[in-house]
Amino acid sequence: MTRREVSRPPSKVGRTRQPKKNAPRRTPAASGEEQGERLQKILAAAGIGSRRQCEELIRMGRVEVDRKVVTELGFRADPLRQKIAVDGVPIRQEKPLYYAVYKPDGVVCTSRDPSGRTRVIDLVPEREARLFAVGRLDLHSEGLILVTNDGELANRLTHPKFGLPKTYLVQVAGEPDREVFAKLMRGVHLAEGIARVSSIKVRRKHKQSTILEMVLNEGRNREIRRIMAKVGHKVQRLKRIAVGPVRLGKMLPGDARPLTRDEIAALRRETTRRPV
Repeated sequence: MTRREVSRPPSKVGRTRQPKKNAPRRTPAASGEEQGERLQKILAAAGIGSRRQCEELIRMGRVEVDRKVVTELGFRADPLRQKIAVDGVPIRQEKPLYYAVYKPDGVVCTSRDPSGRTRVIDLVPEREARLFAVGRLDLHSEGLILVTNDGELANRLTHPKFGLPKTYLVQVAGEPDREVFAKLMRGVHLAEGIARVSSIKVRRKHKQSTILEMVLNEGRNREIRRIMAKVGHKVQRLKRIAVGPVRLGKMLPGDARPLTRDEIAALRRETTRRPV
């Protein structure tokens, strides 16, 4: 018997399918937005209120994006390209800032530190903007780290799907051989998954240590130190010398400089190309 020949129970004959009463309605303004930051996060960053208070403002219909009322909490917007207002008053947006910083050993990447240690953002001359570090370097690692207030670009730079390459000089105990290099390229098992090195080469040899240049496309916590320990070579010193197209160059520990327009454009290209 085919599907069409199956008779339906009399109780269902003549019934029509009713729309779901609880189906959420999307506002016209929200239908096309797939990128950007959540609206409540943007409002909170602009000092309108706490994240929860900003969510309530959205629910009440007091927030507009490009002159259209938005009531959906999942709505995303770009504060640099769209006009956002609360009760008809435009929110004040900070000028986007982008810095390259040479993080010294002992400086932390977090925005808040209860111990009062020097933070990466403390090394930037800009004092008024809400800046944060893009990604991280552990306490005893040094080198290049980017600092910005552009949350959307920062999210894309750190998202694993884009695989932004990061280059390090790593001094390790002993002299790793080709077998060790091959294992690092194939991948080393860590608790959260397999970590691989994109490329590796010897830069210099000392009596009891070797300086390697390593490129990684991920950013797990203490990743290089952990994978080198797995293959039997303790990391003695670690310095990041490049993040994508941005290089440390001749910067000294503690230095901070604004990124050039070309560097910012190159970073945007890196995060709009086809994901790896």
